Amino acid sequence: MNTNPLPTSSEGRDAGCNEASTIDLPIGAHLVTQRSGYEHHGIYVGNGRVVHYAGFASSAHRGPVEEVELTRFAAGHPLTIRPTPSARYIGDEAVRRARSRLGENHYRLLTNNCEHFCSWCLLGESRSEQVQCCLRHPRTGMHALVCLVKAFVERAAKDGQVAVQFA
Repeated sequence: MNTNPLPTSSEGRDAGCNEASTIDLPIGAHLVTQRSGYEHHGIYVGNGRVVHYAGFASSAHRGPVEEVELTRFAAGHPLTIRPTPSARYIGDEAVRRARSRLGENHYRLLTNNCEHFCSWCLLGESRSEQVQCCLRHPRTGMHALVCLVKAFVERAAKDGQVAVQFA
């Protein structure tokens, strides 16, 4: 997918700066971080903050739509902007749509994930290219599933959790 890389580490920033520069991030931008086996998506809402469907991004238990700091969203992973030339909602309107769903907790990996959320904010329809790709290409889908399960198990072990919530 066509994306524009952004600095999220000390590389490419001024020596005295401790946070990723948000000066060039447009309000309503579709942000993407590459994770092990999948991408995580969010909408930039300004002031160094992102609205995203937390899903399984930071926990073995699914999380709600939330507004977080850019650095928490990126979680140390490279950050890119996904161009959406056919966006129906841009700028403040995309932000309003994203914030209208804050607190929603109906995450579903295949039908209501972070990419579905961003697509709805910008295009007015829920869709996920990642899910479609996995369904069209079973090998890709199995690889993504193995990566997700591995990440869940590692995170649960790290957090001292015994059970992982899949439903």
